[in-house]
Amino acid sequence: MSSDKINFIHSGRIIEILNPDPNETLLNFVRTKLKKTGTKEGCAEGGCGACTVVLGELKNSDISYTAVNSCITFLPTIAGKQLILVEDLISKDNSLHPVQEAMVKCHGSQCGFCTPGFIMSLFSMFKNHSKFKEDIIKDSIAGNLCRCTGYKPIIKAAKSLQTKNKIDHFVKNKKKTIFLLKKIGNKSIIIYQKNKKYFAPRYISELKKILKKNTNSKLLSGGTDLSLVVTKERKDIESIIYMNSIKELNYIKNNNKYIEVGATTSLNDFEKYIVKYYPDFNKILKRYGSTQIRNVATLAGNIATASPIGDNLPLLMALDCQIVLQGIKKSKILSINDFFIGYRKTKLKTGQFIHSIRIPIFKKSIFKAYKISKRYDDDISSICAAFNLIIENKKIKEIKIAYGGMSALPQRATYCEKVLLNSLITMDVINKAKNALEKDFSPISDMRASGSYRKVVAKNLLEKCFLEINTKKLIGIYS
Repeated sequence: MSSDKINFIHSGRIIEILNPDPNETLLNFVRTKLKKTGTKEGCAEGGCGACTVVLGELKNSDISYTAVNSCITFLPTIAGKQLILVEDLISKDNSLHPVQEAMVKCHGSQCGFCTPGFIMSLFSMFKNHSKFKEDIIKDSIAGNLCRCTGYKPIIKAAKSLQTKNKIDHFVKNKKKTIFLLKKIGNKSIIIYQKNKKYFAPRYISELKKILKKNTNSKLLSGGTDLSLVVTKERKDIESIIYMNSIKELNYIKNNNKYIEVGATTSLNDFEKYIVKYYPDFNKILKRYGSTQIRNVATLAGNIATASPIGDNLPLLMALDCQIVLQGIKKSKILSINDFFIGYRKTKLKTGQFIHSIRIPIFKKSIFKAYKISKRYDDDISSICAAFNLIIENKKIKEIKIAYGGMSALPQRATYCEKVLLNSLITMDVINKAKNALEKDFSPISDMRASGSYRKVVAKNLLEKCFLEINTKKLIGIYS
């Protein structure tokens, strides 16, 4: 059974909206309809964190708290969840929340514009972690930019939370919130609003029926790319199918041969899982956008977007992953190395969607990945490189190399691979392989890097990879 309205929890009560505008951002709704102006708009693309809010969601009879960028979150996607704003952190007796109190005492705010976003990111950290180590703090606020205080007093405020009482009014009201979340449930949603349509199916079978009748629909998961059509291009998206209500697609499975990741599994969940198998993949993911972005973004969305600077894509290509495509009637398995056919073009056909991604488990291989960007955290790659190789008797027996940011699509370095295959790792061979990269790529110049810079760095990353293998030591680079 489907509904034409959305229900969510805010300030201890159920909010119901009939036929909301599918293109309205949560930020716009919060500021103009709820009249809560603590949440700010900075970049309108999920890059500065000023608009951060927290969503509470029922998971295993408990509430999971997730920080998100409200500027790129469409309002209908919060159906079935709890909305928490910076104004909601103050108790009924007007006492500040421990996070707010810490920011005041540690002088973590000056102009105040970015402060609500920082507070909401720290609130999410406060709810999700029992200990606040420096790496957890920095990761939690990596998606929040400040131009006044710098980050020292904010980090100091976060560290001081270690001594604070964790029993806030959200804990005290948890039973009531869980009751309300169970009451509104998670229903399938179909909205027709003027010339716009929005679908949020709960099952794959529903999704297929919707795709059959609505072939021009845009599939939405995290929306970290799609929502910019509305916020930056100022265009309408006429038909949206929200994928994240389909729990069947939210999973990680392992059969000892490959890891299978469902299409709606967040990068945050994947990041925690993949570290055991490919630590460098985890390191790149830590620099993929921010916590707010990784909380909603997915591997499937990153693949379908087909951006040549998508951080995950060269890593998945070097690992020779497979994409499970599902259509209205049948499914198909395709190598990711055959999936991209041009700039932001793929072999995904009308009526098809990505069901899952299969990542092979190479137990004997060496996997290395590097990202170069202007800013270390929360920035788009200038270049991203991945190397997957097996060495036997000091010879390279198998090798796969992939780069992002070097051409109109993420691409394997096949000429370079041929030079290295069955070779000893010597400086002479490495230099020949570096020269072979000239045949593989002719990078362009743009705002992120010049073509000549990209060529030099691509070669340097290749050399860095093999120097690290030979010396068994990491060679530190900041960006």
